[in-house]
Amino acid sequence: MTEQHQLRREVTKKLGRSLHVRHLDSGSCNGCDWELAALLNPVYDVQRLGIDFVASPRHADLLLVTGVMTRNLQEAAVLTYEAMPEPRLVVAVGACAVGGGVFANTYAAAGSVEPILPVDVFIPGCPPRPEAIIHGLLVAVGRMKLRPLPFC
Repeated sequence: MTEQHQLRREVTKKLGRSLHVRHLDSGSCNGCDWELAALLNPVYDVQRLGIDFVASPRHADLLLVTGVMTRNLQEAAVLTYEAMPEPRLVVAVGACAVGGGVFANTYAAAGSVEPILPVDVFIPGCPPRPEAIIHGLLVAVGRMKLRPLPFC
């Protein structure tokens, strides 16, 4: 069984529906963003696995952060995280989000995502390949606690 099929099974088991992802670009060079866009092409097509990118953090289960955390986006990142319903996950994608990358010690960068948001999964690479991102999502969903069923 491929990782993509495992991911679909885990999403269904944990959420009972699709995984909603909110992407936050905190100051990237767009290399990681291009790889995220590749997840939606016919080769990877993560939407068939039940993974949807959403515009509002209020609808998101997972926050996918790319890029070095810039000082002017720190507050917006925290507000985005706090707007997400529980249980929520944070995944740092790319070398910049994981450790600050080449921009780590510049005047405008605060560094990696970790001191600002509680990161559940790190996906290294510059940029990471779509297969690595799919694997990271599988690991993240595996760490998610089961949601209690709503009362009818």
